[in-house]
Amino acid sequence: MINTDPNHKHTYNAQGKMICCTLEEKINAKTEHTHEGHDHGTAKSMVWKEYLPAVVSFILLTAGIILDNFIKPYFFQNKIPLIWYLIAYIPVGFPVMRDAVKAIAKGEFFTEFLLMSIATIGAFFIGEYPEGVAVMLFYAVGELVQSAAVNRAKRSIKALLDIRPDKATVLRNDTLTEVSPETVKVGEIIQIKAGEKAALDGIMQSAGSSFNTAALTGESKPDTIRQGETVLAGMINLEKVVEIKVSKVFSESSLARILELVQNAAQRKAPTEQFIRKFAKIYTPIVVFLAIGLTFLPYLFVSEYIFNDWLYRALIFLVISCPCALVISIPLGYFGGIGAASRNGILFKGSNYLDLITKVNTLVADKTGTLTKGVFKVQKVAVANDFDEKKFVYLTAALESKSSHPIAKAITEYAGEDYKKISVQDIEEIAGHGLKGKADGMEILAGNHKLLDKFNILYTLNPKNIVDTIVMVAINGQYKGFITVADELKEDAKKAIDDLHHIGVSNVIVLSGDKNSVTQKIASQLNIDTAFGELLPEQKVAKVEELKQDKSRIIAFAGDGINDAPVLALSDVGIAMGALGSDAAIETADVVIQTDEPSKIATAIKIGKATNKIVWQNIGLAFGVKVIVLALGAGGIATMWEAVFADVGVALLAILNAVRIQKMKF
Repeated sequence: MINTDPNHKHTYNAQGKMICCTLEEKINAKTEHTHEGHDHGTAKSMVWKEYLPAVVSFILLTAGIILDNFIKPYFFQNKIPLIWYLIAYIPVGFPVMRDAVKAIAKGEFFTEFLLMSIATIGAFFIGEYPEGVAVMLFYAVGELVQSAAVNRAKRSIKALLDIRPDKATVLRNDTLTEVSPETVKVGEIIQIKAGEKAALDGIMQSAGSSFNTAALTGESKPDTIRQGETVLAGMINLEKVVEIKVSKVFSESSLARILELVQNAAQRKAPTEQFIRKFAKIYTPIVVFLAIGLTFLPYLFVSEYIFNDWLYRALIFLVISCPCALVISIPLGYFGGIGAASRNGILFKGSNYLDLITKVNTLVADKTGTLTKGVFKVQKVAVANDFDEKKFVYLTAALESKSSHPIAKAITEYAGEDYKKISVQDIEEIAGHGLKGKADGMEILAGNHKLLDKFNILYTLNPKNIVDTIVMVAINGQYKGFITVADELKEDAKKAIDDLHHIGVSNVIVLSGDKNSVTQKIASQLNIDTAFGELLPEQKVAKVEELKQDKSRIIAFAGDGINDAPVLALSDVGIAMGALGSDAAIETADVVIQTDEPSKIATAIKIGKATNKIVWQNIGLAFGVKVIVLALGAGGIATMWEAVFADVGVALLAILNAVRIQKMKF
């Protein structure tokens, strides 16, 4: 059971082991403990020690009940039952009482530990020894079940932490040396043997190899990475020894970023979770004062007032009113949702986004890299009669080589290697238009028709008549031709839109900086009604701001480029395509799709809805049962046993319901 005061730094469970005041701290503490290097035997021993107090208490309690009620031997009389049950009580009760005293010493009077201590001491005071032991024993059992549930909820996070590489083999002074990944610098060469994890992000220097990327993307299918392509930290080399050139220090690697996102997710609370925390801080002292009133006030109104009877009712009231089920199961439900999402290659940056994504009714998506592969291929080259086609391609490729845009990459790949002989100077990227620069002493413009219009370049071509993406080129102030490139839909793009429509996100809008004809073609293929092309980054922002004027819209934006970062920040839920997405997009987004599959957007919404449903089921269950048994207890109908089973039973049911999401398939 968990202390609800966020200022309380450490608490102890019913077995005397130090725990943390919040569920996320407990998860982090347990995760850190996993990496302390304890062997399997030691781990088993620690588990046995954790269960031992509850086992001892249960055996003594059961034996005491049998002796007292059925066998009734001569020796089990006078003060012997009290001593027997005290011995049964101490293993589970003493740590909780100690914790209550420590909390009081810090000024935290109204904790669950105090409620349990008052209830059990009171039970002993009125001679209800078995009930006193049972209350604390089941409290301890609940703690053990909670611990198991926490382990299950954090399993996906633990799996991520387990892929942290401990060493990197770096080539220094022609010698291979094993070092800590944190000490490797950008530009150094590291070697990855078959079966080893990549320790850092880098560029493949060898011919290529097959890599298991499941830890990062959730996909079990191996991925072939060739020379010049990016290898990410955490990927496992499956074939042969390869070398990569480090492109990022470890703290900035994709793996480190993912770990940080997952571990920090707990810091952003869902509104429901925040409410329950505040509610528990107010609720607990009210319950204590009501119990005091229930004990003494009847003296003024009841003719045959018996102190022990009303104290017993008050103790029942205290036991059943303990908010354990709510305080435990709700954050556990959100952790389960975050864990289930991470297993599916989706990172939520906080439980608040698990809640918010369930309300999304409008998805605005960037086209390139989100719905399409972002892998362009040159389709056609058209050059003016007075200019050499090869030189035209080389000049364009030399200029485009200074850009990271997928279209630029397509042109440089098409040109081969010869364009690298051309020197380029004074490169200027004009956002939403294209590139300007000098190549071999000639002034080159390469971009869309808006770029040529901006510089008053005359051209006879009507770009609207060409469906594919077009790069128009002007050399020394004269239009010299164009290159068309085409992208293709991702395999699951159609499924993504169909799934979104099926779960109630009927309004899907495509925004793109690409040609309007290309954008409309893609929208038509995906059965999307609204699409806008040829948008500058600021125009995308304006479109989303316009959509947000309708207060009934809850907008999610999905994108991957650096120019998508402002729109991701503006939307209610920003979704970044993580594997190929830019750092800026991933940092700004609220949800990261590690696999780059747009169909995972619908999966994220489904996980959010399942989590939300479980949380509210637990709230309804806890409040419903507590109200009924509180009324029965105050009226003298329910006994301490019913209170114990109702309180602990509801807590256990809520915990089991919360971890159910771990087994769901989405």
